[in-house]
Amino acid sequence: MRAERRAEPVVTTGPSNFSRAQVPWGLDLAAAWSWRLIVIAAAGLGVLWLMRFFAVITLPIAISLLIAALASPMVHALRRIGLPRGPSTGVVMVLGIGTVALLLTFVGQQVAQGASDLADSVVTGLGQIRDWLRTGPLNVSDSQLDAYIKQVQSAVSDSTGTDGMVTRLTEVGTAVGHVVAGFFIVLFSTYFFLADGERIWAWLVRIAPRAARERADASGRVAWVSLTQFVRATVLVALADAIGIMAVAWFLDVPFVVAIGVLVFLGAFVPMIGATVAGSVAILVALVDQGPWTALLMFGGVILVQQIEGHILQPFLMGRFVSLHPLGVIVAIGCGVLVAGIAGALIAVPLAAAGNAVAQHLASYTSIGEEDHDDALDHDIGPPPTEADELPEDDSPLAGPGAPDDEDDEHDAHDEKERS
Repeated sequence: MRAERRAEPVVTTGPSNFSRAQVPWGLDLAAAWSWRLIVIAAAGLGVLWLMRFFAVITLPIAISLLIAALASPMVHALRRIGLPRGPSTGVVMVLGIGTVALLLTFVGQQVAQGASDLADSVVTGLGQIRDWLRTGPLNVSDSQLDAYIKQVQSAVSDSTGTDGMVTRLTEVGTAVGHVVAGFFIVLFSTYFFLADGERIWAWLVRIAPRAARERADASGRVAWVSLTQFVRATVLVALADAIGIMAVAWFLDVPFVVAIGVLVFLGAFVPMIGATVAGSVAILVALVDQGPWTALLMFGGVILVQQIEGHILQPFLMGRFVSLHPLGVIVAIGCGVLVAGIAGALIAVPLAAAGNAVAQHLASYTSIGEEDHDDALDHDIGPPPTEADELPEDDSPLAGPGAPDDEDDEHDAHDEKERS
């Protein structure tokens, strides 16, 4: 037996040295959350970068969604009369394009008729500014003023020289090409969103996993309802801003009343700041045409309209149609400006409204207090450890269920003496 034991020794091994790191539970949890948040943030930044890279396509499609959300009730009204979806969409598109064309034509005629008078007012205003610089508190001499004018002229001539002109023409040509392409993308996208929106959405839902299709479909429909309500509220607020500022401009006899109203209406689609920026154009026109006192009155009128909008219309309409806090609106506008400029500010708020509606809808599937907190915590932490996860007290390479210890060595030595 001793010979057999010497010939075939029993060798036992312990667990691998590559065991799970022993760190505090809080640090392990923080690390798990951290790398997941990093991955999510990287994916979100990647999506935003792709949207900005393909802005020539993504921006017109986003504008098409807003137009489709505004025009879809008219299409549904025509369908209830008895028209099919295709002809209903065509009628709405033709009416919309015709209305915009007529409005732009009227504004262009008004600007063309008053451009000469406004140019004379600009020349007169520049002369008054020059006289004030010479006789006012600055006491600028004619030689200094001529030197400043020459510097401005040289800067303009340098930027519009041969190279600068070629660069400007190239940039203008590229911008015009993008505008034309974006116009046709908006046109066709709006038509197909109105005519085949249900089919397009059904195709997108089928891409999702089977288990998630029901909630994905419900979330998309909730987002569309929220987007439609947001566009309606924004149109009402924009109309109120445009009518209010047009009334002030008409009362003060400021030119280009209709053009100012159209500009304010379009600018009001950027909440909180768009109408104010557009109203500053009316202040400048009043300053150039009638002087500082009329401009000051125009400024007061713009502020009054904005106060009525911010404290009456916005809380009433946005609180009724869209559940979005003003702080969320400001944060969304800031993020949109950082990502895509003015276009990003235009799209960010309806995107935030739709996202808020989807989050509230998904949260409605669960109720507060529907399960015990201790059971929920155990479920979130994870299943209990198995034998493979448990570590022995002795983590040395020789530790293990069959590893010899000191007491076993003493018993083996005693038995060997008795047998001998």
